Amino acid sequence: MPLDGVDAMLWLALLALPVASVAWTVTHEEIFREPRERARVMGEQARTLVARKFYYVFTCEYCFSHYVAAAVVAGTGYRLLLPDWRGAVIGWLALVAVANVYMSFHARLRVDIRSERLDVARKERQTAAGGPPLERDVS
Repeated sequence: MPLDGVDAMLWLALLALPVASVAWTVTHEEIFREPRERARVMGEQARTLVARKFYYVFTCEYCFSHYVAAAVVAGTGYRLLLPDWRGAVIGWLALVAVANVYMSFHARLRVDIRSERLDVARKERQTAAGGPPLERDVS
């Protein structure tokens, strides 16, 4: 049974969250660093194109999100716009797109937070050294 417009968009927004979370965690976070580095090395040493691409998937959040989204569509039966296999394909690609928007936002937020922390640390060092705190460059 296909979902109506509002329900389908709500499901899309909600299902993209775990897709983004799993894809980001596997491809970026410390807990999976060793397997990810091993996959990178195996991919560099692989002789066949298929093997190189297989290992590359574990280092690229965009690539990995396709597999996670496919698992979510298969596990939930999510369909977008159409009730058949075409709705599954549309739902799968839409999940990938929304999940990647979430991951881009998360990455940008992390850069902003890191930048703010560095600014605070720089100002604290300047104040501790006896000088006036430096103003943040706005450029």
